[in-house]
Amino acid sequence: MSLAPSVSMPRSGLNSLPFEIGLFCLLWSFAFVAGKVGVTYCPPLLLLAARFSLAGVMILAFSVLRRDAFAMSRRDALVFAIIGIANNALYLGLGYTGLKTVSAGLGGLIVSANPVFTAVFAALLLGEALTWRKIAGLSLGIIGVAMIVWHRLSVGSDQLEGILYTLAALASIVTGTILFKQLAPKGSLWIGNGIQNLAAGLALWPFALSSNMDAIVWNAQLAGAFAFLVFGGSILAYVLWFHMLKVCGATAASAYHFVMPPLAMVFAFLVLGEHVAVQDLFGIIPVALGVYLVTRTPVAAGSTAPEAATSR
Repeated sequence: MSLAPSVSMPRSGLNSLPFEIGLFCLLWSFAFVAGKVGVTYCPPLLLLAARFSLAGVMILAFSVLRRDAFAMSRRDALVFAIIGIANNALYLGLGYTGLKTVSAGLGGLIVSANPVFTAVFAALLLGEALTWRKIAGLSLGIIGVAMIVWHRLSVGSDQLEGILYTLAALASIVTGTILFKQLAPKGSLWIGNGIQNLAAGLALWPFALSSNMDAIVWNAQLAGAFAFLVFGGSILAYVLWFHMLKVCGATAASAYHFVMPPLAMVFAFLVLGEHVAVQDLFGIIPVALGVYLVTRTPVAAGSTAPEAATSR
């Protein structure tokens, strides 16, 4: 998954795309489960390098076949490449390494808090307004994640090392989002996504090739997970993403971020059999509420269009 911009969305546009938004949420959430399956049978960096390279080549090749205009400056192409390294190579490289010792449900929960932290750092570094609502949302997000992390560590279902890798992945996605907002690259977002994927793959290959190739277990589970991550995560999810941008003019952040934690845990329970305790459910509540408070948009008097939402 790579970076998406922050733009404003008419409420009517959001309501007109229930299928696209719903499918996007399912793809985005299930990617944590597919990632968990993938790293079970393949070294994380090798899996990611292959995924990003294939997705990047396919996106750009499709653009050439469609004769899309590559109207992008070298500066903007370089910015997309840098963001791809931050939001693909580092974010998922650290996140997938964490998935070796962290459940898919917890990994999805921690990473889903990124818009909360993004809002705070955007206020500190970019001068965006930091309201009491965003402060309350940040506090609730921290409390919810801490509740679940504490419980998972106490019962031994997740390891501290993996949690630290996942927190570092969270820091990477937040950094990448801030870079996108600050550097504001122009040009086709679809082609930009191809550049991000290709740059991430190239950045990971030197490290991926040092992986233990004997650790790869060639089976249907690995093939299925890899196919989903390439076509469902890196390509199809972004076809839906750009369709929503074209129709709605927005990332629909407020529509999906607060449903990611429960969806990821449900998928992890159904597919992987990961245990979901009552304490986990209690922890999801403040995280979901916190993300909602940060991303929800108060409607100004006499206006029906909300302010811009932050997303990844």
